[in-house]
Amino acid sequence: MTGAGFPNNPNNYLIGAIVIGRNEGSRLIACLKSLSQLSQKVVYVDSGSTDESIASTKALNIEVLALDLTQPFTAARARNVGAVHLLKLYPAIQYIQFVDGDCAVDVNWLNKALKFLQQNTNVAVVCGRRRERFPKNSIYNYQCDLEWNTPVGEAKACGGDCLVRVSAFKAVKGYRDSLIAGEEPEMCLRLRYLGWKIWRIDAEMTLHDANILRFSQWWRRSMRTGYAYAEGTNLHGATLERHWLRESMRSAFWGILLPVVILILAIFNTRYAVLLVLIYPLQWIRLANQCKNLHKKYGLSLLLVLSKFAEGFGLMKYLFNKLFNQRGELIEYK
Repeated sequence: MTGAGFPNNPNNYLIGAIVIGRNEGSRLIACLKSLSQLSQKVVYVDSGSTDESIASTKALNIEVLALDLTQPFTAARARNVGAVHLLKLYPAIQYIQFVDGDCAVDVNWLNKALKFLQQNTNVAVVCGRRRERFPKNSIYNYQCDLEWNTPVGEAKACGGDCLVRVSAFKAVKGYRDSLIAGEEPEMCLRLRYLGWKIWRIDAEMTLHDANILRFSQWWRRSMRTGYAYAEGTNLHGATLERHWLRESMRSAFWGILLPVVILILAIFNTRYAVLLVLIYPLQWIRLANQCKNLHKKYGLSLLLVLSKFAEGFGLMKYLFNKLFNQRGELIEYK
């Protein structure tokens, strides 16, 4: 391993990369170019793009896998398909860098992450600081940037960008294909059950381009979060860790139960209904006063209040699918 990375070394098969994407355009090209130090050991998995993603990737001499259009798309499935293919090509690879196609990898990240995993053999997944590329373009992007700023040290989960130890990845059989969201925390949960650790190190990792400029985009992203909470709770909510049970209950209370109670009260006693409605602005003020980030604190806290309604819709969408035995479909926001 060289100090600058892994260039010009055809015998170095320590790390490979899986990039997943769907209609990411120029963001995908920036992502792939940021992985140039891995040379040919990069596989791009496309989930039904209708733009020039596939052609542009092939022009960079990077292998492309197009997911079968007859099966529902999920990021989890795309990553698993890419990992299986990569390890068939390079079975000696010990670590896989997973990257979302709207992210560019920091030039120093791979060296730092690899060094950490080599020195800490009980760690299965390492992640770093994911930053939003344009946090000033909208309050939604700004919220994402704050969301990515997770505490340094041992963690419960990682996001879509992470360096994963292949032996650990194989031990849990990768991501759960069927999950339309929340697949990373779910896999991390299974890894931790086997005794592995997840770690967030103090290092720049990726630049992410959420490109959330409209309320409708933010709403759908929040709906997806609620859906993930519900599905995660269904899978692991009864375990000792109570995976996402608290989050699901909170979304159900603020986004479903309380609004239903208010509507029922409005029929019989308008005064009590109005008093209950006032709970929401009071919650908004309470959250704003607790906000550590003074910049845009009222806007951010308002989004936190409103997000519970979107998450509630996501919860109901999952319950509807489960009740009628329907498979969940992607909830896209771009």
